[in-house]
Amino acid sequence: METERIIIESIREADGRRFRPSDWIERLSANMGEFGPDHRLHYAKTVHPQIIDGEKCLVVENTLREQDPSAYDYILGFARANGLRYHRVPG
Repeated sequence: METERIIIESIREADGRRFRPSDWIERLSANMGEFGPDHRLHYAKTVHPQIIDGEKCLVVENTLREQDPSAYDYILGFARANGLRYHRVPG
């Protein structure tokens, strides 16, 4: 299996404007995360926020496609439906 990740930015592809609500990355990441024994939210290894070049992005690991295809499709569908800029990079 190829190791690849998808980086989804908070920028709309069409006009370069910032996507709102501004906390959408945290919301999606929290939905995929879980609370640990320390009672803190732990993001999933497959979907998590990350600062890249000074901008908060959503990182989606390719392994999510096999582990949870519906979640993978939902996240990419969300990015496409909202016209968000995204690209694939080697993991």
